[in-house]
Amino acid sequence: MTTSANTQSSGELKYEGKAKRVFATANPGEYRVEYKDDATAFNAQKRGSWAGKGATNNAITALLYPQLEDAGVPTHFLKKLSDTEQLVRAVTIVPIEVIVRNVAAGSFAKKLGLEEGTPLSRPVVEYCYKSDALGDPLVNTDTAVALGWASVAEMKRIRQLAIQVRDFLTPYFLTRGIRLIDFKLEFGKLPGLSDPGEAIVLADEISPDTCRFWDAETGEKMDKDRFRRDLGGVEAAYAEMLRRIEQG
Repeated sequence: MTTSANTQSSGELKYEGKAKRVFATANPGEYRVEYKDDATAFNAQKRGSWAGKGATNNAITALLYPQLEDAGVPTHFLKKLSDTEQLVRAVTIVPIEVIVRNVAAGSFAKKLGLEEGTPLSRPVVEYCYKSDALGDPLVNTDTAVALGWASVAEMKRIRQLAIQVRDFLTPYFLTRGIRLIDFKLEFGKLPGLSDPGEAIVLADEISPDTCRFWDAETGEKMDKDRFRRDLGGVEAAYAEMLRRIEQG
């Protein structure tokens, strides 16, 4: 895809989240996403930052999304613009975090009284309403439809794509010596399309911010849990994840 120089110039700030800023471009169908070095946990109650975090997450996402496209998962990603920026298709984000779990960990293990690391016989897909103020409460398809966030068909498509992502990424990371424990996805709707098969695309990012990665041999955590749990070595873990993806 060809883009003009104006497309990449600074535009109106459309949205600023905990880890990214989204800007308008000269093309109304495209946004520029800037990855920040900020880190948050526990619905932004814990905050920190380190140099290079944004560049690492941008690089990982820019490597993974084209491969997911090739695997049949439509995404909003268009191209990497710089170390910390990428160009994406403009979408309306469905206000739901989709969590896919392969192994019991984190809050899931705690609330069900399971030992962290307990394998699950099938993937578990959960939905949370995107709201730090409310603590990202669990919701279901009925909630999403009743509140107008998505249709039944759109929610079905979102779940289908989430499982496709899981089916691609789980063996992908395992060949790189990493167990994909669980991960969070966000989806968006492309404007002017009514068919969920065309309108719903994977958005946001896939990175150590949004996934639990454990080293397949040692069980060492290679993700944001190192920041959440004050384990140390967070910068090295993120850098190692990028290295394994680049060299895989």
